[in-house]
Amino acid sequence: MSKPADISVIGLTGQSGAGKTTVSKVFAEEGFAAINADKIAREIMVKGSPCLEELVECFGKQILLENGELDRRSLAGIVFNDKEKLNQLNAISYPYITFEILQKIKEYSKAGERFVLLDAPTLFESRADDFCDLIISVTAPEAVRTERIAERDGIAPEKIKERFSSQHSEKFFINHSDFIIKNNKSIDNLIEKAHEVADKVKEYCNNAEEAW
Repeated sequence: MSKPADISVIGLTGQSGAGKTTVSKVFAEEGFAAINADKIAREIMVKGSPCLEELVECFGKQILLENGELDRRSLAGIVFNDKEKLNQLNAISYPYITFEILQKIKEYSKAGERFVLLDAPTLFESRADDFCDLIISVTAPEAVRTERIAERDGIAPEKIKERFSSQHSEKFFINHSDFIIKNNKSIDNLIEKAHEVADKVKEYCNNAEEAW
């Protein structure tokens, strides 16, 4: 499947804890329709869904709560320290996620939206970057990200470092993105940078449309 030609899709990704949520809010203020891939990932794994049934077949009923819903902590404990199992999870879930993302893009296109921000932490892993016109990555120093995630999620620093070790490096994001927003100063500075990039993105997309 492919996205409609009359809408620009901007991928937003980057390092864990770097400040993507703040950047996403700025783009919403700038008039971008938003798609949150994490929210979609939760929706496709609800009780009784085909995706959840496939996950149970792969990982067993240990990933279910007593009420039949997904036990996210149990699943995370299984996959995040085992690359092979993580790959299995991704192979099952990504096609469902990608399908729903494309459906939402088409809905926004029919509604007359011109710009969509796809907030997707695993943008490259899921290959959702294939239907993005531009890609923005947010990065920040590791110490800052560690402190932020520990406070936000209540995770021990050593566990956070394990999570970081399985993710892309800052160099990867720099090499695979059209814009890099470095969150290395204040929150006000991050917001200012996000507004600047949003304006540049709209200018780029408008010029591309004129070229058609």
